[in-house]
Amino acid sequence: MLVSYNWLKEYVEINVTAEELADKITKSGIEVEMVEALNKGISGVVVGHVLQCEQHPNADKLRVCQVDIGEAEPAQIVCGAPNVAAGQKVAVATVGAVLPGNFKIKKAKLRGEASHGMICSLSELGVETKLVPKEYATGIFVMPSDAEVGSDALAYLNLDDHVLELGLTPNRADALNMIGVAYEVAAILNQDVILPQPAYQEHSKRADEMISVAVESAEDNPYYGAMIISNVTIAPSPLWMQNRLMAAGIRPINNVVDITNYVLIEYGQPLHAFDYDRFGSKEILVRRAKDGEEIVTLDDATRTLTNAHLVITNGTEPMAVAGVMGGAVAEVSEETTTVLLEAAYFNGQRVRTSSKDLGLRSESSARFEKGIDRNRVYQAAKRAADLMERFAGGQVLTGIVEAGERTVAEGTASVTKERINQLLGTNITDEEIAAIFARLRFEVSEQEGVYTVTVPSRRPDITIDADLVEEVGRIYGYDKIPTTYLLTEARPGGLSAYQTARRNVMRYLEGAGLYQAVTYALTTKEKAKSFTFSKEQESAHTISVSHPMSEDRSALRRTLVPQLLEVVRHNHHRSMDDLAIFEMSAVFFAHEEAISVLPEEKRYLSGALTGLWESHPWQGEKKKVDFFVVKGILEGLFMELGLQQRITYENASLQGMHPGRTALIKLDSISVGFVGQLHPVTQKDWDLNETYVFELDFDALMETTVEQTVYETLPRFPSMTRDIALVVDRSLPAGDLSTVIYEAGGSLLKECRMFDLYEGDRMEEGKKSLAFSLKYFDPERTLTDEEVSKAHENILRSLEERFGATLRN
Repeated sequence: MLVSYNWLKEYVEINVTAEELADKITKSGIEVEMVEALNKGISGVVVGHVLQCEQHPNADKLRVCQVDIGEAEPAQIVCGAPNVAAGQKVAVATVGAVLPGNFKIKKAKLRGEASHGMICSLSELGVETKLVPKEYATGIFVMPSDAEVGSDALAYLNLDDHVLELGLTPNRADALNMIGVAYEVAAILNQDVILPQPAYQEHSKRADEMISVAVESAEDNPYYGAMIISNVTIAPSPLWMQNRLMAAGIRPINNVVDITNYVLIEYGQPLHAFDYDRFGSKEILVRRAKDGEEIVTLDDATRTLTNAHLVITNGTEPMAVAGVMGGAVAEVSEETTTVLLEAAYFNGQRVRTSSKDLGLRSESSARFEKGIDRNRVYQAAKRAADLMERFAGGQVLTGIVEAGERTVAEGTASVTKERINQLLGTNITDEEIAAIFARLRFEVSEQEGVYTVTVPSRRPDITIDADLVEEVGRIYGYDKIPTTYLLTEARPGGLSAYQTARRNVMRYLEGAGLYQAVTYALTTKEKAKSFTFSKEQESAHTISVSHPMSEDRSALRRTLVPQLLEVVRHNHHRSMDDLAIFEMSAVFFAHEEAISVLPEEKRYLSGALTGLWESHPWQGEKKKVDFFVVKGILEGLFMELGLQQRITYENASLQGMHPGRTALIKLDSISVGFVGQLHPVTQKDWDLNETYVFELDFDALMETTVEQTVYETLPRFPSMTRDIALVVDRSLPAGDLSTVIYEAGGSLLKECRMFDLYEGDRMEEGKKSLAFSLKYFDPERTLTDEEVSKAHENILRSLEERFGATLRN
């Protein structure tokens, strides 16, 4: 909600600055997100009177103007606006003036003619282009003829104002209008509220002679009122009204439309003006739309309706979508002479359904959705009629044609002083409580210590005693609530082991060069089932969302990989082809299809890498991401967690993954994740380059008991190294050989490292050669050749028995 500070002062006497008022409003419970000064640093802009306007002798699109700016001599100004003309009152930036962006006006020559100043458009004065009236969108702004020459132009244009942007929570719909904000500010400053007093001369002719109202769906439209204003003249609205609408973020159109928008902002009551002569009948029928029925709305778009939408009809054809937008058929235009004014109370849920289905979001629909004051609908209609009589020359026909009850009974809520002080931790007296309710304009009665408050219809958010406590607390002042200390034993805080490990892992991955990503927990049903590596994932049910934002966000994820691939694709489409990212987030598993059973939530750690891993342009070195780069990152991660000795890798064929470059990651023979390259078909489907991914069940890793780290002294005795080259079947994994080597090597074998793979022409068909370097030592003594040879022979014998391995000649 945008609130004009100058406009607000019409309803409340304000004796503080806009910034101080914003601070007080924020402290009272409504956050003021921003205070914007509309002058944007402007100075030196005055009202000028164009005395003469002649064609520039050397330029077809320029005019040479003589402008009276209140000084002894007129100023000559060269202007390129197509609508500049003699006799106009305009905004003139004089020599030395400053415009938005610190643009300073100096004397200049344009095509040989001196120019001492600048005739300004609204855009040049800092007004957003979308808010400038259409007739002045491509030229200068022409001010009213009664503007005083030489006076400050900012005051005429309301650019000496401040706008407060309120960040309203859904329960404070009462502050979506100027009067509601006025009540709030009056309570904060302890001032009176000055409300508009609509007054107009009713015409002898009655409105019910020209229109009738019927409502088929009373649940959707509890109240509908229609007034007739005849003999209106369509023209621009007064400058002060245009200024206030622009401050509120609304573009001025004409006097009738501007009045409905003005009352919308003032009262929070959406109104709609129809051209009575184009309405097509003397009957208003409010009903549900028929499936397939069409309407051309004010934005000239043809929209197809359903039975879920409420429409205003002339008995047969839709004239407006209730609470959302009017139809183009009965739009107010320059030829309009009789206005049919709608003032109604529509069901917020029905309006929201129409707005969402039709993709139409308007100031009116936003207010209906959040809730309006039904008891203020008639007053808003009278206010609009009053303004149309004064500024459109209209004659208001007698009466208002209605369907439904105009008002509803106000609710009540009760609270005691003890309850207030108990919840707030204060010692507020009875007199202070009564004074606060009076400042809030709440009618209250007290009996035996119980305050019974009649809640105004403008405050539907107040229903229980806690709401009254909140009202008392915020007006009393949260900053006045005394500080109390918890009397308990002080204990230092700290992170749990899980939290510590999680932070260490994230710090390690960031140090390794990966960026953290945060993605949606919602995905499609198909993606939720992809990239499974465990039976738990495969057997779990997909958890669908009851009311998804879209089909792309309709199910809870069971894996993080698809979301990371979306991030990689997004960057790839923007020529960012070298990427390394990870995410540690929740995934969800439902082991039963029953809706009442909550899904299991687990934390997974996933990553995606593509493009170059290292690049040294000066040396001409480049290294692309491959399987072993990603595996190396994970091995460092497992070392960080103290699990490196218990992790093994097993060749695997997983959905969506390359069959020859994918491995299951096992912890003590239990699958806890996978690492590998995307299948080429998957890469093509996702429109990606060669991409590698990994995913780990982080909770499973954390649930594993890790033995305490034991540090050994540096060896004082020399080690002995033996190399072996083994001939084995080509399909045999090197990891299996390494496992048997460690088992057979006993306590003397401290290290086994593979350093060569040969599959050349000299090898037998179906065979390969793997070379290992084995390191033996004993920390307490020097080993003998006999001891090492014995252990070495045991290793060779075990390899031959288990795998048929032989030494390579």
